[in-house]
Amino acid sequence: MARLVIGKTRRTPAAGSDRPAPDRNARTERDPGRARGVLRSSPAAGRFHHARVAPPAPLQGLVQHFWIVRWDLRGQPPQRRETLPHPNVHLIVERGLTRVFGVHTARFSRVLEGEGCVFGAKFRPGGFRPFLRRPLSTLADASLSLADAFGPGSEQLEDDVLECTDETGMIEVMARFLAARLPPPDANVDLAAGIVERIERERDVTTVDAVVAREGLGKRALQRLFNEYVGVGPKWVINRFRLHEAIERLAAGQAVDWSRLALDLGYFDQAHFIRDFRKLVGRTPAAYARETAAPPQRE
Repeated sequence: MARLVIGKTRRTPAAGSDRPAPDRNARTERDPGRARGVLRSSPAAGRFHHARVAPPAPLQGLVQHFWIVRWDLRGQPPQRRETLPHPNVHLIVERGLTRVFGVHTARFSRVLEGEGCVFGAKFRPGGFRPFLRRPLSTLADASLSLADAFGPGSEQLEDDVLECTDETGMIEVMARFLAARLPPPDANVDLAAGIVERIERERDVTTVDAVVAREGLGKRALQRLFNEYVGVGPKWVINRFRLHEAIERLAAGQAVDWSRLALDLGYFDQAHFIRDFRKLVGRTPAAYARETAAPPQRE
């Protein structure tokens, strides 16, 4: 497949504009920060550990961070954990279930029981495209075996990671695995990742037209870039990050002006916001706010 050429479609800012042209080569610091998109519920018994670690420098252009989840629910009932996934590809290592997963467009739900561990590499938006060598939209809501993604012999990664006795060892194994398979540089990765990161950060961006205006790209070029390198469209990315914002506000436990919140997130009215929230989260915003505000359960 021919390489997607975005540069020919870029527009410079209009004459007289006091807004500087976006720096396409600038990267945000690879600090994993705090997790977003996690659907919270009332605290429950058991032990749960979630860590996120920045990748080493050679991988920072393609990998956003490494993550690990451990749980120990022995003697406790199973727990359901839910998230609203980001526009990222994940390489997930779990005994017997290791695969590369494309962008998951719906709510992700997993029931945890007993004792377990999952280790993952979260690629930057667009960061897995050079490995896949085809549009990331073909991997949305789908997965690949390690052999299909990286070639024969890569299945050994599961044993190599899970045989480590600590998280540092797991990270080193994964970093060596990816570094040994680094694809040639692709400038469109930084372009796509930068746009996605700015959509997440600049909360007043609520429409595709706003992205077009800020990025100096034609709408069709933006759609092609996202189809090829992100795996979902820019409208999906905007809506997902704005719903992440809604979840954060509701979980803060403060009184909410529902109409104001809907307008802040780019909705025409409260009804459309409630409909989208309920469809994705599985309950209304008010019900979710009550659920996250419930007092802790006593052990």
